[in-house]
Amino acid sequence: MIGLIFGDTSFPIEILKNVRKKRLNYLIIDLSKSKKFKKDRNSHSISIGQFGRIIKILKDNNCKKVLFAGKVTRPNFSKIKLDFKGIYYMPRIIKSSKLGDAAILKEIIKILKQQTIKTISSISFNPELSLKRGNYSKIKPNKEDKKDIMKAITTLNKLSKYNYSQGTIVRNKKVIAIEGKGGTEKMLRKCKSKKYKNSGVLVKLPKKGQDLRVDLPTVGLKTLKQCKTAGLNGIVLKNKQNIFLDKNKCIKFTNKNKMFVTVI
Repeated sequence: MIGLIFGDTSFPIEILKNVRKKRLNYLIIDLSKSKKFKKDRNSHSISIGQFGRIIKILKDNNCKKVLFAGKVTRPNFSKIKLDFKGIYYMPRIIKSSKLGDAAILKEIIKILKQQTIKTISSISFNPELSLKRGNYSKIKPNKEDKKDIMKAITTLNKLSKYNYSQGTIVRNKKVIAIEGKGGTEKMLRKCKSKKYKNSGVLVKLPKKGQDLRVDLPTVGLKTLKQCKTAGLNGIVLKNKQNIFLDKNKCIKFTNKNKMFVTVI
């Protein structure tokens, strides 16, 4: 039995498709805001503060391994329901939340480990969603793009391991934006441009010290459409340290709009 701890985004849906296809026994701990898995008979809609119930469900079903996928939004800690273990563990969760949403997941992983429940990689059942090194579009980065890419990588590498940024946008060797708490989508909206076309890059790399089992940099068709609106020439990801959704649609979109997708 595998425990699937799901948040929002379409990534959990892709995982569930493969788990069902492989006919694996599973249960879902649904932490999504909209309770999107409530129709699945193996799903349990639970508050992030009900640790006692979460652990009991996993142990009662002999779940020795769990997988995290999807975005778990930082809750309003003053309003969430707590059970006994939730009261015990919540100070740790609140403390970790100050470092970003991904830090909340890392703390939950530590708590589960104390209960002898192992966390496996989010792409264990969907390795095809993580791109290997190479160029995936007809267009390749030009000389100016390569300079922007190097500037972006240098910028991200200089950030503190406590910074929650996975991405940055560079145009003409200038850092236009660094991802904040609002994520990539909010950063790209701020960079919306009519002046520039096919100029600049979005580089998304795992954070320093990031647990690569969870919260890998994720892009999909929506990301590429926002990159086009921002006037960017392409996206750069890291080899096998990414989640790339809707691959065929994305590649078709990049080729049509003369953009690139490169994995370094």
